[in-house]
Amino acid sequence: MEKMAIITKDLTKVFGNIVAVQNLNIEIKYGTTYGLLGPNGAGKTTTVRMLNGIISPTSGTALVGGYNILTQAKDVKMICGFLPESPGLYQKLTAKEFLEFIGELYYLPKTTISSRIEELLEIFDLEGRENDLLEGYSRGMKQKVCLCAALIQDPKIIFLDEPTSNLDPAAARMVKDLISDLAKKADKTIFICTHLLDAAEELCDIIGIIDKGTLKLQGSPKEIIESQNAQDLEEAYLKIMGAKRMEDLLAWRENGLKSEVPKKKEKKRRK
Repeated sequence: MEKMAIITKDLTKVFGNIVAVQNLNIEIKYGTTYGLLGPNGAGKTTTVRMLNGIISPTSGTALVGGYNILTQAKDVKMICGFLPESPGLYQKLTAKEFLEFIGELYYLPKTTISSRIEELLEIFDLEGRENDLLEGYSRGMKQKVCLCAALIQDPKIIFLDEPTSNLDPAAARMVKDLISDLAKKADKTIFICTHLLDAAEELCDIIGIIDKGTLKLQGSPKEIIESQNAQDLEEAYLKIMGAKRMEDLLAWRENGLKSEVPKKKEKKRRK
């Protein structure tokens, strides 16, 4: 059996009465770019937080890089890079100071930290701004710094939650190219959470479509498209989970319009 970078076994997370993730079973080979695709609230962020040892599952377990997320969470964190959807930054630090701090959390030698910072700042076109306070950075620039932080220890497995969030089209294109290069040239395993169909289709070898915590379908973009007899991934996605939502949305809209009519007439009578 080929060694897997990530294996989940009935991974489940419940918050009160809400089942965020239910019996998730996936296997991801090393060197694969895997995309977890779904709408907001589908369970994507909860999944990556469990896989990074940030929160514990209610039941089930997972192996990440061969380490158990329940008993070896620290080891998991040491081999993984994680870019959360809403990353936190110490606004009163400079970009260089923040990245030095992150590097020290991974116990990297100072010379390694320095060279990695220099390399990453060049890649993300942040040279000349490394000594400016982060509070003066734009949202896009802050996202770039967070990407640098996720990559500073040269992780084996990289988790990216909405990696192009807050980026302008040019910066988003650069990040997509970087992700592609990390997978193909550096042989990194990349786990992407996204609701953007074009990004998933372009970057991912395998896509899992999740909704309300349940994995509905998994396969390559081509396999998913063919399984739904669709022209493209967008059409396949809508067939899998969008048609019912569209019907509900239209019904809600029609009901809303009907309820507005009497109110408008009533206002006219008062005039």
